[in-house]
Amino acid sequence: MGYVTGKTIKELRERSKITQKELAEKIGVSDKAVSKWETGKGLPDIGIIEELAGALNVSIAELLTGELRQNGNQSANMRKMCFYVCPVCGNIITSVGHGVFSCCGIVLPEAEAENGEDDHRICVETVDHEHYVTIRHPMEKGHYISFIAYVTSDAVDLVKLYPEQGISVRFRKKGHGTIYAYCNRHGMFKALI
Repeated sequence: MGYVTGKTIKELRERSKITQKELAEKIGVSDKAVSKWETGKGLPDIGIIEELAGALNVSIAELLTGELRQNGNQSANMRKMCFYVCPVCGNIITSVGHGVFSCCGIVLPEAEAENGEDDHRICVETVDHEHYVTIRHPMEKGHYISFIAYVTSDAVDLVKLYPEQGISVRFRKKGHGTIYAYCNRHGMFKALI
């Protein structure tokens, strides 16, 4: 993750419709300091980054990267679930709508799902009140399915998988939705059910 730039501060300040003086008053610095930051003649001290992010109505991660995300899913429809996976530790972050998340010092991109084919084809068999999900995929230390999730309009069920284990997961049937599977090498795949 980089450090905040003057360009980012200026864009965020203008987006918030506040002057350099108003921003300076919010965080307890002079308007000359804000001007210096915006023109690249100085940088804000790390000790005021949290206050600066708050004054500009963004997260610290957004301030430091300049990547701004707007959550267009204010009604929190679970079918618009977003997944973020850390390539370093494998941490899985889910969000109802877009966001900015970081793990292991990396701002995580949103995992984009595509329809599974060949080794990534998601097979779903419905028996009684359960969806039985299988995938013919290697489960080796360097190449495996990390998790499988079942997302409906009001719920998400996620099962974490590990190398050396088989891929067969059962989900209680909850209606129409999407099954997602994440391959550590090839990314996210989906199947509508």
